[in-house]
Amino acid sequence: MKTKTKKLELSVVIPVLNEEQNIKELAYEIDKALKNFSHEIIFVDDGSKDDTRNSVLALNNLKQVRLIVHKKCYGQSIAMRSGILKSNCDLIATLDGDGQNDPSDLPAMIKAYFKSNSKLTLVAGIRYKRKDTLSKKIASIFARYIRRILFSDTHPDSGCGIRVFSKELYSSLPFFNHMHRFFTILALRYNADVIGVNVNHRERVKGKSKYSNLGRAMVGIIDVLGVLWVLKRTPKDITFFEETK
Repeated sequence: MKTKTKKLELSVVIPVLNEEQNIKELAYEIDKALKNFSHEIIFVDDGSKDDTRNSVLALNNLKQVRLIVHKKCYGQSIAMRSGILKSNCDLIATLDGDGQNDPSDLPAMIKAYFKSNSKLTLVAGIRYKRKDTLSKKIASIFARYIRRILFSDTHPDSGCGIRVFSKELYSSLPFFNHMHRFFTILALRYNADVIGVNVNHRERVKGKSKYSNLGRAMVGIIDVLGVLWVLKRTPKDITFFEETK
């Protein structure tokens, strides 16, 4: 007698901006990777100027695919938030829409999440063989050094976009634009467990990056100051209990 695989509810949220060339392949890869899980795939079109929207709508064979549309570009963090707020599941997975994150890593990350036995757990990918340009790698090393000095962030790859977490954890964190870059820092500060899992990282084959190193650096400086302000006003340890009569 065969034992049925236990299915889990999962919402996969993918913010996309001008990624018409990557939509179809990425959607089918996600569906294949999650064949043993009940899931929905939510693409959030963050004001794309190309045919991203119609590329998602054309996925007629994938009934679990949904599309959220922003009338203009608000940024990756806001797009991610829109998808999470519209999701139907408590368990959330996120990944980038450029195809560099490998959906086949999701089952292992989901397993790590449930092994933790806590909803206040963030499973964060660690790209062990990054397929980025030398300039991006150098910028990442510098950013990691700054985060470690200013925030005591020991996670080796806070910028990795593939993550698994609960909607409860996400809702407990302060929201601001570009917060996705500081997810692990915020999660640790708000007493969540952060589990790192080695993941594959692929070259971008289609489309163009939406970020320049200079642009990312300028925004990053402002964001760091903002996060320092938020954390300075956040108690490190909040304990409370309900006393019964």
